[in-house]
Amino acid sequence: MSRRLITALEIDGAGGHPDAWRGSEVDPAAILTGELALRAVQRAEAAGIELATFADALEAPADDPARVSSRLDALGLAARIAPATDRIGLIPTITVTHTEPFHLQASVATLDHISSGRAGWLVDVSSSEQAAALVGRRAPAPAADTWREARYVVDVSQRLWDSWEDDAIIRDAATGRFVDRERIHYVDFESPSFRVKGPSIVPRPPQGHPLTVVRVSSPDALLAVRDADLVLLPGLADLPERLAVVRAAASKPRILLSVSVLLDEDTASAVDRADGAEQVDHIGGVERLADLIGEWAAAGVDGIHLRPASLELDVPVIADRLLPLLRERRLVGPTVKRPATLRTRLGLRRPANRYADGSRG
Repeated sequence: MSRRLITALEIDGAGGHPDAWRGSEVDPAAILTGELALRAVQRAEAAGIELATFADALEAPADDPARVSSRLDALGLAARIAPATDRIGLIPTITVTHTEPFHLQASVATLDHISSGRAGWLVDVSSSEQAAALVGRRAPAPAADTWREARYVVDVSQRLWDSWEDDAIIRDAATGRFVDRERIHYVDFESPSFRVKGPSIVPRPPQGHPLTVVRVSSPDALLAVRDADLVLLPGLADLPERLAVVRAAASKPRILLSVSVLLDEDTASAVDRADGAEQVDHIGGVERLADLIGEWAAAGVDGIHLRPASLELDVPVIADRLLPLLRERRLVGPTVKRPATLRTRLGLRRPANRYADGSRG
């Protein structure tokens, strides 16, 4: 097989399973210092995984004494991990509902700078009353409206990333000029719910545009896939049909099948959480999981997004057993040791700056 799968890993507390933090192998304090996430990402990077996503939401976790009821900010956690890694992509989940697009894009651009071009954002929305009450700016909106607005947020963010041309910074000590003002542009963007004049307060990111990722867990999310570089598609059922739906909505993004896994040395389970339902499929050992990944690749997915039940237990098996097996079967490429931008690593072009020729498109 000439086509190689993109590999991705989700970071969510101690893992996707609500009791992952209870394991004897877990230091609960390491969850809230970021050390547990850092170990997992560094191990994933060493194994050759291309990118890590970081779970987050505006809503606070349920206040349940049996569970960890706090979560680190995904953007802050990615920024904490960026200087301690040099190859893996870092994709925090960012809820664009209720929040200011100007500040969101500046934060993502900053992450791209501090990671030397390895950043992106997993765009998410919220239609819950809890989030609306927490922020206090407006009432909750239907999901379709929030995803429609998300498209505008992505659009204006990409325009703001372009508002500085690549050579806008000149640092001319002799004349005392730091920037060329002719290469910094207003975006003058207006949507039904917000207006942004610009320019950005952060120079153009190393990648031009950090990667935009969308998780399609509902039909409404299809409204935003046209502007995405990557799409995460949760669930295992009816895969060919759901792939066709996403491809019909947008042909540009690479599609990664997003699946929760529970692994140990002898067994493997895949968890189908599409549409909010959880169904555990005990599939056998790690070799059987590799078989299934081959089948998913044959069905047309461009990559696999693994959501480990326990970071401390599952990530070592993914790194030490699953990735070498996938590499042996030529489902994934060789481990890359040299730093590169995330776009370069995934074979995605660096977007041209829409303002560089003086146009205002």
